[in-house]
Amino acid sequence: MEPVRRKALVDAALRVIGDHGSLAVTMSDIARQAGVSPALAHHYFGSKEQLLIETIRSLLRQLRSDTVAALKAARTPRARLSAVIRVSFHADQFAPETIAAWLAFYAEAQRSEETRRFLVIYARRLRSNLLANLKALLPSDAAERIAEGAAAMIDGLYIRQSLKSAPIGIEASIALTEDYLNALLSTTSPKDK
Repeated sequence: MEPVRRKALVDAALRVIGDHGSLAVTMSDIARQAGVSPALAHHYFGSKEQLLIETIRSLLRQLRSDTVAALKAARTPRARLSAVIRVSFHADQFAPETIAAWLAFYAEAQRSEETRRFLVIYARRLRSNLLANLKALLPSDAAERIAEGAAAMIDGLYIRQSLKSAPIGIEASIALTEDYLNALLSTTSPKDK
């Protein structure tokens, strides 16, 4: 029962953070959303901070798992690039409450070394997945430049989506990022074989 309750609390934390748009939520808010007592939430996590850290870990584990599965299914470096892009905008990751939680974690990273460390891990994984496949297609310097641009575009589309002033859907975000890659891949000299 413990893993089920822990997951329910992490899922509730994600929803509550998303609804509030910040980490300025209480353990009581999260417990209420999960349908448990605040005492039980404290029993499982000890503190709100530990629950928030587990929430970001959970997001990163899911993203990693989805990415590994998508990369295994793709057969070529170009197909693997598309897989990384598609996973980045997967419905679970691109849901409004998840986007709000990601942004709240980015704000918290300015104060919390542990949160910053997790977000650095995310950025490195994204860059590494893009770069490994771009290096199979392009010289290293071009691959690095394009990987940085694609990662920045993915992060930027999350920020735009959070603003809700001009929401961009999943397929449009994927298409914009794919267009960026296609344009640069078509104008950059391919790697010598």
